Amino acid sequence: MTTGVAVAPPEGISLKKHNTTDDIQGYNANVFPGKQEQMIQVRAHLETTGFIPTPLLQNEVNWFYSNLGIDDDYFRLESVETIANHIMALYGAKIETFTKQKSAFEINLEKEAEDSSVYIHSSEPGISQVKGPQCEKKIDEKFLDTSVPEGAYRVESYRSNSTDMASQIRCYFVTKCQFVNPTPTPEQETDIDQVADKNFLLKATEHTRKTYEEVMRNVLQRTGPVIEMYQVQGTREHRLIIGYRQRSTQGFFSAMSDLYHFYDMYSSRKYVEQFSNGVTIMGLYLKQTPGSKAVPMEHSIYQVMKETSLLYCLPTTPLQKFFKTNVLSVQETVYGYVAWIFTQHFLNRLGKEYLSLTTILDASNPIHEEVLTKMKKRLRQDTFTREYILDIIQRYPDLLKLLYANFAHVHYVHPRESTLQPTMSYQRLTTLEHLTDDQLLKKIHAMTSNSHEQLVFEAMLTFNQHVLKTNFYQSTKVALSFRLDPSFLPEIEYPNKLYGMFLVVGSEFRGFHLRFRDVARGGIRIIRSRNREAYSINQRTLFDENYALAATQQRKNKDIPEGGSKGTILLDIDQQDKPLVAFEKYVDSVLDLLIVGETPGIKDSLVDRVGKEEILFFGPDEGTADYMDWASQHARRRGASFWKAFTTGKSQSLGGIPHDTYGMTTRSVHQYVLGIYRTFGINEEDCTKVQTGGPDGDLGSNEIKISKDKTVAIVDGSGVLYDPKGIDRTELLRLATSRLMIGSFDATKLSSEGFRVLVDETDVTLPNGEVVANGLSFRNTFHVHPLARATVFVPCGGRPESVDLYNVNQLVDEELGPRFKYIVEGANLFFTQEARLRLEKQGVVIFKDASANKGGVTSSSLEVLAALAFDDAEFSEHMSVKDGQIPPFYAAYVEEVQTIIERNARIEFEALWREHQKSNQPISILSDELSVAIVHLQEQLQQEDALWNNEALREIVLTRAFPKLLLEKLGLPTLLARVPENYVKAIFGAYLASQFVYKYGAKPDHFAFFEFMRANFLH
Repeated sequence: MTTGVAVAPPEGISLKKHNTTDDIQGYNANVFPGKQEQMIQVRAHLETTGFIPTPLLQNEVNWFYSNLGIDDDYFRLESVETIANHIMALYGAKIETFTKQKSAFEINLEKEAEDSSVYIHSSEPGISQVKGPQCEKKIDEKFLDTSVPEGAYRVESYRSNSTDMASQIRCYFVTKCQFVNPTPTPEQETDIDQVADKNFLLKATEHTRKTYEEVMRNVLQRTGPVIEMYQVQGTREHRLIIGYRQRSTQGFFSAMSDLYHFYDMYSSRKYVEQFSNGVTIMGLYLKQTPGSKAVPMEHSIYQVMKETSLLYCLPTTPLQKFFKTNVLSVQETVYGYVAWIFTQHFLNRLGKEYLSLTTILDASNPIHEEVLTKMKKRLRQDTFTREYILDIIQRYPDLLKLLYANFAHVHYVHPRESTLQPTMSYQRLTTLEHLTDDQLLKKIHAMTSNSHEQLVFEAMLTFNQHVLKTNFYQSTKVALSFRLDPSFLPEIEYPNKLYGMFLVVGSEFRGFHLRFRDVARGGIRIIRSRNREAYSINQRTLFDENYALAATQQRKNKDIPEGGSKGTILLDIDQQDKPLVAFEKYVDSVLDLLIVGETPGIKDSLVDRVGKEEILFFGPDEGTADYMDWASQHARRRGASFWKAFTTGKSQSLGGIPHDTYGMTTRSVHQYVLGIYRTFGINEEDCTKVQTGGPDGDLGSNEIKISKDKTVAIVDGSGVLYDPKGIDRTELLRLATSRLMIGSFDATKLSSEGFRVLVDETDVTLPNGEVVANGLSFRNTFHVHPLARATVFVPCGGRPESVDLYNVNQLVDEELGPRFKYIVEGANLFFTQEARLRLEKQGVVIFKDASANKGGVTSSSLEVLAALAFDDAEFSEHMSVKDGQIPPFYAAYVEEVQTIIERNARIEFEALWREHQKSNQPISILSDELSVAIVHLQEQLQQEDALWNNEALREIVLTRAFPKLLLEKLGLPTLLARVPENYVKAIFGAYLASQFVYKYGAKPDHFAFFEFMRANFLH
């Protein structure tokens, strides 16, 4: 280990001293009264076996019981026969050591049972388990990481007190918890006497119980770990206590051993205690390894404390072997892992040939654009795989160290002085040469052997150069978050420039948050993967999908003051059951970067290269609709001033307007369906419809409730439901009301030609004789199946690009033509642009997502406007539903929001149809043109002060733009005083821009805006 300098205690973690002898122990000594009698029985049993010579028996038994320092718990838990077998195994190990001339004998004994397990093995202090038995990893996997039916387990571990370090052994005792109160009430969950394990209460000293109760209460108030360190009085031993929420991290127990071994420490004892309130507390008694270099232990212990949160966030990574073998430190390993993820997504690997091809082809041509997009995906996938990039990084650990030093030089902040002092950072960092970006680039070129290797490390340097702030060095983080400057994105691939970009990495997930304006709104989406192949695809496409969703949101948000944004959380393939854990970590780590500034005892300061306050607005999306309350309240607990407006779609008790309860998104989508019926003179009751997205979802359930058509097919997560006679609407309404999948549909309500095929079914024969070999494949492709035919198709769910250039022809029969006359795209990005255009050429009338699916964002925007307009007391009175009692203002405001959504959708429908009739251009192109024109004009109007400074004009516009109910309740002067001016300016610009473009189109003549203003506002 390298020589370091004095380090002050990190913020959020504390140093205390034990004051009494009782405190030194922490736990009462285990005493087994029957030990002497058991020894006699063990010797007698060994005599019957004959394996150990009789003259040696007494010495072997005494040595085992007295010299190895095995805790009495072992003798209390184990049978005479088991102990005798272990003594024989040790005797055999001694013989093997002698015959093979080993320096020390090796022990590796295990006994596993449901209620208790015991592990004993040789353990030289300070030696990582990578060189010995892997029982700690086994304990993590079997007892600590996963919810097991048998219940929770506590762990005790003891090291023998032999003076011969090479012959010391370590024992682990894993026992099933017996909680005093397995199901505590909220009032009881902070009382350690209620929630603790009975054995813990018997063994722990009074000081330990009080200490653990304090840590436990702090854990319940935080999302991240609570770390405390006690210097044991009169000794060189330190007691490290770490509290965290159960199963909120993986492999943490074994990873902590690797961490303190790295800093030349070993543990004499360690404990893992579980509590029935969902808290885990780990206690480690640490000493300095004999013969370690002359580094004061205080320096090392602070390093361990500081880096514990890094391990908590990412206890295992593909680079872990370098950490376990002391090649890389934990911070270098974690940095390398994050940089690897960044490189996977953003390595510029398309090459000059691709850029040349883009100049030859017409990128504005949708056909060419989609071909280029497919080619881009293929080039990315085939050229630089994740495995190939990782292999390159692993070849050059010394380069990784230099890149980490470059990163740390910018972002490390000394905890006490809050000034950038790279020489005061981690011990490993002090020995590394700091290179400028140019010097580092030259080093990369000099050390690597080919252009591929150079590209990988250049991408990592690009990451360093564009990190504006990070929580990497904060002590209480739960995941790693990075605010990035998105200017490194190549314009040829991402033509619309992002304003802001976040990368978040946790042990269960990776995610992004992208936005196109400073003030922007969009949902947070959980992305699951059904299998490893799907996960691999989702990994490759994560950023591009997020970018496309945010761009769609930008176009969709044309009627509201906020720009477009989107967040994505991709669950790791082995963590598909952790959506809430991932979401909570994602939100908390993003808040680390939004609430900038030091909070003593809770939050460290960080280097902020953004230079101004930022606020993100989160909303519900796939998989997160039920999490908005938690996010809002967590922001409030974290002290965020913007907590009321942080999330939308909250429950009514918090003033939220749930989209699903009031069908906000559906009201916009269905207005397009009604617009088609109105325009083409269709009777809704006679219209057939195919719908993806079932009665369990927001869009799907409300589309069923609000419509009167004859639905012939519904596809959802559970499978396919089909009936050409029309699916029984009463039964559909039952499912929609209860938010149930079609797997719960009463199949007796189907006609003789109807069927239901679930995803887990195989070899199903349909009424027409067709055999469905695989229900999952049938579900995934039913939207292009010949049976999927109707007047109108309304996708309310489904993966992006479900219909693209390569399968769109399956929606058109050679003889009968298109299978759908009309399509209203409720689900985001269900069709690619080329697929839409091909369908329009075939005569299909299709309205795309950016136009149809905008009701939810309008509702969210107006929900936030109310939060900004009312003070806390007024908001509670008028917008909070308490005990089921809906305030009169809330009920009326919801109706006004619904009216505004339907009006905006109707106006845009009419504008699109009018422009289509006039120009004969595809509606899919006109939709984009209208959106871009509104967004562009809105930005111009916000930057143009002449109109804004005209007070009379401003008052007229805002009187029309603000909801009438807010004007009536508060008055315009109060609204202008409370709502931030930049937000009001955005309202002003959004209203003028949308009303003008909807009336005059995307390409009006030069005098149109003057005519518009004179006719409507300049009287």
